[in-house]
Amino acid sequence: MALKVELSGEVISSIKRRGKYLIFHSRLGSLISHLGMSGSFRILSNSTAPKKHDHVDFILENGKTLRYNDPRRFGCILWEKGDAYQHPLLSGLGPEPLSAEFNEDVLFKKSRNRKTSVKTFIMDSKTVVGVGNIYANEALFSAGIHPKRLANRVSKKRYVTLTHSIKQILLRAVSMGGTTLRDFTNEDGKPGYFSQSLQVYGRAHKPCIHCATTLKEIRINQRSTVYCSKCQN
Repeated sequence: MALKVELSGEVISSIKRRGKYLIFHSRLGSLISHLGMSGSFRILSNSTAPKKHDHVDFILENGKTLRYNDPRRFGCILWEKGDAYQHPLLSGLGPEPLSAEFNEDVLFKKSRNRKTSVKTFIMDSKTVVGVGNIYANEALFSAGIHPKRLANRVSKKRYVTLTHSIKQILLRAVSMGGTTLRDFTNEDGKPGYFSQSLQVYGRAHKPCIHCATTLKEIRINQRSTVYCSKCQN
């Protein structure tokens, strides 16, 4: 049966987030959506004509439409009749970074058999969700850890510092509306302002804010990585 027929008259009982996925729960199952790099949901009047890159409309009984827009088509909308959290995309995700489940003990234990760089390790969604490239750069700088150091060669004491840094960096980013990348806007249509507080990302070849050493830039897994060779080891 077509989803538009099956969901006709159904109630969205709750909307949750897990990692980068939004989960719309209903009696019959759950819609799982990833916004990709530039996707968005907007609540509009039913009379608002679709524009370029508008792909899916959910018509609501109050005369409004929940519209999904995705210019780059990197996002997705999936239907899951069973337990949404057991979907293959969600079941293997690591803990939420601002939750009690994410702590230095978890991070240290997961790192022991990882012979990859610590930057790659903390950006792996199976380790912890939500630590993207910008925040990994910032957290490692704050913790004084070189991004190329092997994850299994970082001590428990340094993971305590890194865990704290990750949480603090993300809390500050959330309070400032995130980090604007070109066409990003928040729910009010405004850009995020955390980029104005970045200490290393985007500052390659500029002086370190702590020691004035020129910041270096390398590529780790094809991602820009900026660090201070004196403050991070």
